[in-house]
Amino acid sequence: MHIHELDIVHQDFHPGNILSNDFKLSSIKISDFGLSKLMGTNPNNPEKKNIFGVLPYIAPEVLSGDEEYTKAADVYSFGIIAYEMITGFPPYPDIPHDNDLAMKICNGLRPKIPFNIPKLTTKMIMRCWDARVSHRPTFKELYNGLGKCYIDYYNNENAEIRIQIENSEKLSKNLRLKNSTTTTTLNYQTHPQAIYTSRLLNFSKLPKPKNEENFKRELEELTNSTSALSIVASKLHVPDF
Repeated sequence: MHIHELDIVHQDFHPGNILSNDFKLSSIKISDFGLSKLMGTNPNNPEKKNIFGVLPYIAPEVLSGDEEYTKAADVYSFGIIAYEMITGFPPYPDIPHDNDLAMKICNGLRPKIPFNIPKLTTKMIMRCWDARVSHRPTFKELYNGLGKCYIDYYNNENAEIRIQIENSEKLSKNLRLKNSTTTTTLNYQTHPQAIYTSRLLNFSKLPKPKNEENFKRELEELTNSTSALSIVASKLHVPDF
């Protein structure tokens, strides 16, 4: 949010550039501004079409060359990072990070968010990686929205986010009990061509970015369900006097 307020875009935002010595919120720092730029500078740079980064975190409009790198592209990267934080899994670990994956991302492929994740969180992530650039939230909106969730969770036992998190925890616990072989260890196979370090990407003939066919419907359903829960939560809340 702070660098965007200065009209700077990061352009290489992925977990490898997020540092912390203890992974507490106050100590997390964004690093590696080697590819960052001030918005509107070097408009005639012949290298502006070169794409450098980690494929799964790069916005589809950047991959396809449909648009220049904008603040919304950093927001897309945040959405993929948020998915990784809540699931513990990197995006697309079991397939090659090649031209075929880039094409699928432009055609609307996104990581699958587990059903037991709180709906407010799922909705936030989906908005971040919407192929429609103008529909993505700004970091200011994300900051305010996440801040409200944080305050509501700790100050209102009937808050929507608190109810969703508690339900999510119950679902997760039931799933673990149902499958007694499940452990807390995250097991997945990483494909040898799944590359999570920044590199020069040279893809050609990528389609114009679009969302998957059911994306809009799923987002609308999430919006409707969270709105309904908000009404219920507001009726349950008794203000302090």
